Amino acid sequence: MRLLRDVGLLTCAVLVPLTVTAAPPPEVKVDYSADSMMETEGGMTMKSRIYHTVEKDRMEMGGSEGMVSIIRKDKKVVWQLMGNMYMEMPMDASNASGMDAFDIVEQAEVGQETINGLKTTKSKIVAVKKDGSGKFGGFFWTTKEGITVKMDMLSKEGDRKMRMTSELTNLKIEKQDPALFEIPAGYTKNDMGTMMGMGGMPNMDEMKQNARQQRRSRENQAKESLGEQMPDVNKMMKGLFGK
Repeated sequence: MRLLRDVGLLTCAVLVPLTVTAAPPPEVKVDYSADSMMETEGGMTMKSRIYHTVEKDRMEMGGSEGMVSIIRKDKKVVWQLMGNMYMEMPMDASNASGMDAFDIVEQAEVGQETINGLKTTKSKIVAVKKDGSGKFGGFFWTTKEGITVKMDMLSKEGDRKMRMTSELTNLKIEKQDPALFEIPAGYTKNDMGTMMGMGGMPNMDEMKQNARQQRRSRENQAKESLGEQMPDVNKMMKGLFGK
């Protein structure tokens, strides 16, 4: 269960980067898409495809049979999609940036650097939890549009430490399809109890199998439709040549 929580927090850390100022960060006003690579000191690597428009973010993990996270700040909800199901969670400090729980003790602009061909401003931040239970610090590389293209953070809570880095590549600033940030038609809403198996973990195999079956069904329907549209070549030949 802790692993799932950590993955969820790291996912949202990529989708909703921690602010590098004491005030709430300004919303990125441009639409963009990018490939993301996140790594932790413990060896966990997560590749994903991300999309952003104003107050909406989408992260795709694991390809066509993987999981999709959609953050809707305008609705204050987070949707997790897998297979033909989705789960809805309210946005709060556990799945947003959570900066309200911290006091910033140090922040500074370090300088200008080029990351993957993009001009960025590098900033440093150190913050502690208001209740004294933890702290984090790190560096952030941000474009003039406010897009955080790189992060390098270290957090500590009690005796537990976690190092995380993330970086964007193939960044394209362009208009995004609004449908990317909506729940697809035909998806079934499930609560936490339904999404979790008896051992406290989602039944990933079953959900992936559902996704595969849906894809095969769509492919078969497409083939049948194509077969109905294509003429019977043998019949055509007989009609033309009498044999």
